[in-house]
Amino acid sequence: MKYDLAVSIVVYHTDIDTLKKTIDSVLNSKLLVKVYVIDNSDTDTIGSLLVNYKNIDYTFNNNNLGYGKAHNIGIRKSLEENTKYHVVLNPDIWFGDNVLEDLYNYMDLNDDIGNVMPKVLYGNKEEQYLCKLIPTPFDLIFRRFIPFKKLKEKRNEKYELRFSGYNKIMEVPILSGCFMFIRTQCLEDVGLFDERYFMYLEDVDLSRRIHQKYKTIFNPNITIFHGYAKESYVNPQLLKYHIRSAISYFNKWGWVFDSERSLLNKKILTKLDMSNAN
Repeated sequence: MKYDLAVSIVVYHTDIDTLKKTIDSVLNSKLLVKVYVIDNSDTDTIGSLLVNYKNIDYTFNNNNLGYGKAHNIGIRKSLEENTKYHVVLNPDIWFGDNVLEDLYNYMDLNDDIGNVMPKVLYGNKEEQYLCKLIPTPFDLIFRRFIPFKKLKEKRNEKYELRFSGYNKIMEVPILSGCFMFIRTQCLEDVGLFDERYFMYLEDVDLSRRIHQKYKTIFNPNITIFHGYAKESYVNPQLLKYHIRSAISYFNKWGWVFDSERSLLNKKILTKLDMSNAN
């Protein structure tokens, strides 16, 4: 069977009602969609609850492989199925009718785009600022510890491109991994998630690699919802994962000396009329 697109969802002790809401959003599409659910939990409490769904491939790892490595299981299957697009999806995302169709059609009309992310809102319709410049060590490690609110807000205005208004289609080098609508040809060109990242920054790394060869686009004309919580801000163990991933990222791409970062960020800010942002 030839699918229009495939979706991978990685779960880890995920609330089943939350997961069902996400899966229902996907399978309500008019497109023919294959869903790969990859379970990193140590107990299989989800598999038996998914048997009534069609077009779901469930993998129970019985081990927490990490976010990127688990998604790669689904992505490799997607590539074997030769689907045109692959969606990386968090298990706490939901959306209304025609979202996948609209993104599918948008990508079909723009074959130079490798990854597109729609507008992402909280359940109360508040904006989530998930478009970012290529990060510096200050952005990934030190920014969260700044005690001065005004200084942090000033940096976020630029780093998270808040000044743009999030109200127009724009090219953004770093798009959130909560929802990545990716051309599979692009994944064949740049590779899958780097499995050296256990959790956090694997999406930054992949988005950057896609941006090197394709356009990476934020499209606010299409909207989804995300039950997003910055867990690493309140969970010490997740904070450790975040810092370890940041170290791995900068060891790979460069800490202070990253000429590509400077050039690409300047290019994006110039396009968005923020070339003189501090």
